[in-house]
Formats: sequence, C-alpha cells, structure tokens
Amino acid sequence: MLLVAGVLIALTLGVRDIRRSQSELGSGSATGIPTIRFVKNPTPVPEFTYEDLEGRTQDTSGWLGKVVLLNFWATWCPPCRAEIPDLIRLQTEYADRLLIVGLSTDAEGKEIVQSFVDEAGINYLVGMSSPEVEAKFGGILGLPTTFLVDTRGRVVQKHIGFANPELYEMEIRALLDLPVNANVETFEDEGQVFLANATELPGVEFSQLTSEQRKVALRQLNEQTCTCGCNLTLAQCRINDTTCDVSLALAERVVEKIIAGE
Repeated sequence: MLLVAGVLIALTLGVRDIRRSQSELGSGSATGIPTIRFVKNPTPVPEFTYEDLEGRTQDTSGWLGKVVLLNFWATWCPPCRAEIPDLIRLQTEYADRLLIVGLSTDAEGKEIVQSFVDEAGINYLVGMSSPEVEAKFGGILGLPTTFLVDTRGRVVQKHIGFANPELYEMEIRALLDLPVNANVETFEDEGQVFLANATELPGVEFSQLTSEQRKVALRQLNEQTCTCGCNLTLAQCRINDTTCDVSLALAERVVEKIIAGE
C-alpha cells in the first residue's frame, strides 16, 4: 500500500513539476531571460550520516566549498529515473565543484539499488535514506525531492518532482559564481524549503497567537505525529492532505491549548 501510494505521489508531482520548471524557465522579464530563485534566509544543512552501498558510514563533513545536490529518489520512481542521465552529465561537467548525493528510499535494500546504479552508470555518490535523515529535512512527501546546498553549507532551494535540467544547471552555475544567462531572485523561506520555517498551515488559524506563541505552535505541529495513519507530523499532514479532518482537529487543539496557556 505504501509503495503504491509512493508511486502515485512520484508520478503526480513529477508531471506537475515538469510543467512548473519549464514555466519558470520561460517566465523571466520581457527580454525572455529566465529567473532562478534562492532562499534569502537559508538554513544550514542538517548534520546527518547515511550508509553508502558498500556499508560505510558517510556524513556531510566534506560538503563545504562545493555545491551539493541532495537527491532523495527510488529505483521504482519514473521521474527519478528520468532525471538520472542529466544528474550524471552534471556530475561529469562540474566534477571538481559539484557533489551529487543520491539517497535511495527503496525498502528492498542496498542490493537492488546497487544493481540499478551499475546498470544506469551512475557516477555520483549513492547511499540509503532513513526515516531519521528524512525527518531532519521535514519529511520527504514526494519523489524525487532535491535539496540544493550552496558552497557555505546552506540549503537554498528545494525541488519536488522532475526538474528541468536547465534549471539545475543554471542554479549550480550561479552558486559557483559562473556566468549564467538568468535573473537571480531571493525569497523568504516560509515552509517552501524547510517546513519548520512555515508561518502558516492550511486550515489552521494562528491570528489569535502572538509571534512567540506562533513559533511554539509551529514547533509542536512539526513535532507531533498525526494519528490518521499517514505517519507524518501534523504540519506535514496539513500540507500534504488539506482534507484530513484528523490533522486539522489535532492542530486546532494545539493552538487552543497554547492560547489557554496550558
């Protein structure tokens, strides 16, 4: 059941984001120059460890000084498979200054992933994801999900679903201070990249909270698990399924208790 749901999410988000990324590339100024966007208030990439396909423990210690594409994917995910040739090309062309890390969410284990890596000729680092790692990034709600990390170790963008390879390359070049034919804009991360930075959640009324109470509420909503069976936090469930009455009721209760000073 979970696997089927994952496939559906991957397919739906992949089609949506193909259209979105193509639209973004053509939505620049009147001159036709595309626009790329980075977070104005970037969060340092969370420290974490993962196991590579040879069973060795890897971490983020060697990431500073390079642009990093952290790609959560699965061998059964069509949009994930579709973007792999472009990731291979990017890793080849920017080998000295780009680090691509693919963390597989395959439940079947390392063997099936290693077989796929060999067959596809993947030339970048591949390891196994885990619930603990995914939680550090606010949960992975669709595949592929790719976090873009700048040379200072800060997460500056996130893409869910298949992204136009031209978009990836322009972002990489901009972060490496290489010439790029694109306008560069910044935006405040209000949950688009890290859910913990969200200032609003669908259906949840925060208007009666002070700014400090809002921070407390958002922290609790990012910590407490929804009981609807989704295995997501309340915040994740509200964003992933705005029709869920369970997460809405629980979230409203959190807000009510904070207002009451409980």
